Order: sequence, then structure tokens, then C-alpha cells
Amino acid sequence: MKLFITGIGTDVGKTITSAIVTQALEADYWKPVQAGDLDNSDSHKIQRYISNSKTQIFENSYKLNTPASPHLAAAIDGITIDLKKIIEPLTDNHLVIEGAGGILVPLNDIDCIVDLIKEDYKVILVSRHYLGSINHTLLTFEALKNRNIAVAGIVFSGDENKATEEIILSKTKAKFIGRIENEPYFDQNVIQYYADKFRENLLNL
Repeated sequence: MKLFITGIGTDVGKTITSAIVTQALEADYWKPVQAGDLDNSDSHKIQRYISNSKTQIFENSYKLNTPASPHLAAAIDGITIDLKKIIEPLTDNHLVIEGAGGILVPLNDIDCIVDLIKEDYKVILVSRHYLGSINHTLLTFEALKNRNIAVAGIVFSGDENKATEEIILSKTKAKFIGRIENEPYFDQNVIQYYADKFRENLLNL
């Protein structure tokens, strides 16, 4: 199973979700494009958060120096991101692929993050609770639907908000994978706690 983790925006919980899914399935992990924080990248964070010995973390296809939209970060580095050079790593294991920002974040003048999603990927959408998140979540679903990309499941991030969660699930008919509370911190034990909670729903996607 190949799971593509995307979100309704930046800083909504994609990396924490990726760590939980990776740990739950003892999957391999790959972030195709990393922009900024190269000394403490999302791949580094996944390595710290997981505790199984099976996961392999694959190298980014692009490591960009500036914490900005990938198209801008690449331009600052004097390069252009080429989708043909973003080659999915080969593995016999489950693979978790983490996007960057939301699905319409540009990679270059033509392509966006959504163009990294292949037909055999199952998309997990991370929706963080804030004023306006219903609209941003439904817009993301519509944009994916318009490209004939189905959302396999949704993860809510933030303390429970029944009204928000119920209307999103009702309108999208998405499978609910789980909710990540506003934890005071995340470490291997917290990630394992959520991995155990999410595992069955993940395996049923």
C-alpha cells in the first residue's frame, strides 16, 4: 500500500500524521521535496518519532535551502524542479509519501504537489481545526475530485470539534481514520499511542 499524506495547508499536522502512519504500518517513508530546515527536515523528524526497526527512510528527490514554496525555493537555489527526476523509491514494504503544504503548492511554473499523486496512491487528507478549516477542507476535496483523485481517508488534527468533523464527513463521505489531539509534545511513546489507535482503520483503507 502506498499512502500519500497531504493537508489542507501548511502546519496542519502532515509530518505527525506521516510518523503515526509510518509507525502503525512499519512502512517506509519518503518526502519527495523538502524546502528549508535541511538540518531538521521532516525526514529527520520521522526518524526521531518512530521506534520500529523495519522502516527505511528514503532520500528526498529535492533538498531546497529556503523555507518557502518549492517553486520559489528552487529558483533561489538556481534550479527548476523536474517531475521526471522525482522517482518513487522501490520497496516491497508499505510506503508513506509526504507532500509539502497543500495540493496546489507549486513545484514549478506548471506542476503542483497534486501532480506527484499517482493512480496507485491512497490519499490521506489532514484537516486541522481552525476558523475556516471546513471551507479549506472541502475545497481540497473538490480540487482532488476534479482530477479524479479519491481521498481514502481523513485525519483531523486538533481537539475534538463535532460540528466541524460531522459536516466534513457528511459532505465528503470520507473514511475517518482518527483524530490527533493538541498534545503538549510528541515523542516515540505518543506516536506509538496513535499508531495503535489508527492501525485498524489504516489497514482497511
